This record gives sequence, structure tokens and C-alpha cells, in this order.
Amino acid sequence: MLKPLVAGLVCALAALPAFAQSFPARPLRLVVPYAAGGSTDVLARIVGQKLTENLGQAVVIDNRTGAGTLIATGIVAHAAPDGYTLLMATPPLVVADALYKSVPFDVARDFAPVTNVAATSNVLVVHPSVTAQSARELIAMAKAQPGKFAYGSSGVGGASHLAVALFASMAGIELLHVPYKGGALAVTDLLGGRLSLMFANLTTVQPHIKSGKVRALAIGTAQRSQVAPELQTVAEAGVAGYEANNWNGVVAPAKTPRPIIDLLQREIQRVVAAPDLRVRLLQSAFEPVADTPEAFRRYLETERVKWSRVVREAGIKPE
Repeated sequence: MLKPLVAGLVCALAALPAFAQSFPARPLRLVVPYAAGGSTDVLARIVGQKLTENLGQAVVIDNRTGAGTLIATGIVAHAAPDGYTLLMATPPLVVADALYKSVPFDVARDFAPVTNVAATSNVLVVHPSVTAQSARELIAMAKAQPGKFAYGSSGVGGASHLAVALFASMAGIELLHVPYKGGALAVTDLLGGRLSLMFANLTTVQPHIKSGKVRALAIGTAQRSQVAPELQTVAEAGVAGYEANNWNGVVAPAKTPRPIIDLLQREIQRVVAAPDLRVRLLQSAFEPVADTPEAFRRYLETERVKWSRVVREAGIKPE
């Protein structure tokens, strides 16, 4: 009785690498929790196109917006764990538990991290009508006039909201939050002067910085960005220890076979390491990462702890 069981188990384990070798046998679906044209969508399409060429199977981008990314995330959490349905995950993934009373997934239980594909920096930008020429000057102005300066975000609990909430808390200032249904709408109102400032995705606002329609004061990364090295960090501006990054990573449903996870990670790493694509990503303000599944898992946990604390301490509640 025991021998057939052991033999079956050995055969099943031996079949996993063979399964990975035949993967993918059909198109892959990469679910993006944002509308087409946004920075995460742009990255997904750049990488997806190259993966299609390398894997010999189409990588189909599936934009599923709504409910603060919960719809897209729930779809992937409950998909078959076969590697054919993946999520382009972003910071809201790790704060969902802290922000909402109930969510249709558990970040630690329902996902298998593949890799952090690329990061794009949050940059503190102001409308030209704001006279501050540095983050330090902006902080001084905000302290002198609490609640005067309004900032926009992509929505309550979104990366741009949390970045400013952390900045305001650490700098000891009071700012007025105006949430939008998407970062593009917030940027539009910033350009129109209806907002004073925001922490925006560098990919999105870089053209407006170059044209002078907004002024960049500082960048949210711990070190200066290789994309915009002329910008001082928020920490250099006097808010010691400040760091708020926009990461874009791929996760699969939990229990996806490890050989498939490893294959996907290697292929994504191969894509972003290609010289031509690396240049293209940097030109679009993305900094390639492509770390290991283990490193990405550790990073997700660090981000979860950090931003969940910000949500609690700032009293952030969903709309």
C-alpha cells in the first residue's frame, strides 16, 4: 500500500520540472489594476511585449480598475495557480488589510511573489504659484500657514496619498487632502492651479517638470534617483529617514508551482536586463529591479508593516 503511494509522489514531484519546461503552452494574462495609459500599464505593456517575444506566447494585458485595486487583486488571488494569471502589483496591495474592514484576499496567504519588476520614484512637485524653491522652504511655509496648501492624490490610501501623509507627519505640517479617482485627474488640477502640490509618479509628471508647468522640489527615494539625479531627496531636505517608493511587481496566485515562479522571474529579469529595454525603461523614469522571489517577499512585508502603520496613525479611512 505504501509503495504505490511513494511511487506516485515521486512521479508527481518529478513532473513539476517537466511541467515548467512546457510552460507556457498558451497565452498569459497580466492583470493591471489601473486604466490603460497610466505608469503601471505602460510598464506592463513594455515588459509584456518583450515577454511575448521571449516566451513565444502572448502576454495579454487585462486592465481591471475599481475599488482601489481590490477588483484586480481579487481576480488573481482566486485564479488557478498555474502561472497563466498574474498581477502587476503596486503599493495598495500591502495596505488593503489596514485600510478596509474586509478584503477578498490575504496578501501573505493568497499570493506567490515573482519579482519586483521596476520602481518609479515619487517626486514632490508644486504649482508655479507656490513660491517655495525647495522642500525645506515648502515645509516652512506650511508650518506658518497650517491647512492652506492642498494636495491631490490618486485616491484614499493610494501611493500618492500615503507618500504625502508620511511626509506631513514626519515634517510636522498640516496639508489639505483632495482625493481623486486616479492620479491623472489630480495632475490635471495641479497643472491648472487648483492644487498646490502633490507627490506624483515621476513617470507621469516628468514632461510637465521639463516644460516648467510644475516645479520639482525633491524625490521620495532614500538615495538620489539615477533617472533625475539633480533632485535632492526629501531626507536631504531635512526630513531624515523619509522614503516613499512606487514599486511595480509581479505576483502569482499562491500554490503556483515553484519551477514556474522561477521561470517567470528569470524571464522578467532577462527582459529588464536587456540593454535596449533598460534604456527604454530609464527614459520612461522606471528603474529596473527584477529581484528574486524571496527578496520581493521580504520587501512586501517591510512595505506592509511601514504603510499599515501610516494608515493607522494618520487615521486614513476609505471613501
